Amino acid sequence: MQNHVWGKTLLSVYRYLERIADAIDNIIEKKAVQTSSMLGSDALSHNTLALANKIIDLSERKVKLINIKLLTEQALAAMDPKGAKILIMKYFDNASCEEILSALSLSRRTYFRRIGEMEAAFEASCAMFGFPMERLDSYLANEAWIMNVKASFQKGVESPLQLSRSERMCL
Repeated sequence: MQNHVWGKTLLSVYRYLERIADAIDNIIEKKAVQTSSMLGSDALSHNTLALANKIIDLSERKVKLINIKLLTEQALAAMDPKGAKILIMKYFDNASCEEILSALSLSRRTYFRRIGEMEAAFEASCAMFGFPMERLDSYLANEAWIMNVKASFQKGVESPLQLSRSERMCL
């Protein structure tokens, strides 16, 4: 049985991607302002080339996060609307199992079956947009926080970020 590690990972980290991209913008702005104050001995210890490289690295990191955010949105949009709604409620809205069951008029068994099916469909949709799971491994290898979430799902921790409360209520 597959546990759809990348699907769960991308859906779980989605809500943080914009905030982290904004934080990166703030860091870039602070680094850029630092360049104007580099005089004399400061210029030797914090050379402009190193600072420019750091800003470029941060910009590339932000682009990756934005790409993952867009990939997630496109993959969900390409899915069955009711299935996508289940994933959105579970991962984005942090809705409990009971809330999802009542909102979508599903039986408990159907809910659990559909979650697995929709996580698989989400991963397939990501692959359709050029990001199969193998590419995600290499593309996000330097995003330690995302890789930690993935590792948690691989170990069987079903809710490494914010989902533990709602999933416990469902069992």
